[in-house]
Amino acid sequence: MLRLTVWVLVLLNLVYFGWGQGWLQAYGLGPATQTEPQRLEQQIRPQAIVPISDVPAASASALSAASASSSVICLQSSVLDEEQAKTVRLALAPMLPATAWTLGSVAGAERWIVYMGKYASSADLIKKRAQLASLRLTFYPLVNAALEPGLSLGAYESEAQARAALDALSARGVRTATVLRDESAAQHYRLRLPAVDDALQTQLPAVMAVLPDKSLAPCAATQSQ
Repeated sequence: MLRLTVWVLVLLNLVYFGWGQGWLQAYGLGPATQTEPQRLEQQIRPQAIVPISDVPAASASALSAASASSSVICLQSSVLDEEQAKTVRLALAPMLPATAWTLGSVAGAERWIVYMGKYASSADLIKKRAQLASLRLTFYPLVNAALEPGLSLGAYESEAQARAALDALSARGVRTATVLRDESAAQHYRLRLPAVDDALQTQLPAVMAVLPDKSLAPCAATQSQ
């Protein structure tokens, strides 16, 4: 009797092992599979996925919209001054085909800056630059010579945007900056990517890297070219 019991247990173990290995699947027996290879076949354009970490929220939204859409999308930068436009032009010329982007003038665009100055001397200006560098803040040369000696911590299209930027800078330790409307008569520009397709999507992070505010937004249909 004991011998029969042992053989029955051995047989049951063999059956269970075969069931677990899927040897009995042909007979409709076996554990439920935990893999779903059919999902790989259902993926839609996985190559279009673009990493968007370390990108400003507005740009992340633009990248997501471009990736999700099967058609092309138009993207544009904020307003650029002449020096910024020159930097962008030099960077993009070897990077993108000439038909993929335009750097058009913006007529009558407002320009607001977060301003620090005027300083009494060049020595005070140098000292302030060192302080900003220690806070890991970026500053830009002024377009309007009437504001020299001083510094710009960013240029914006509206007073509201400039004040929001000032609030963010204040949280990082900036105490003496103000918001000013730049009355400079210098020409302003805007970068446009009129037809961002699948191929161009992969180059958007490199494009944004050369922009002062590192961002792109969907083009406004009513906005000046």
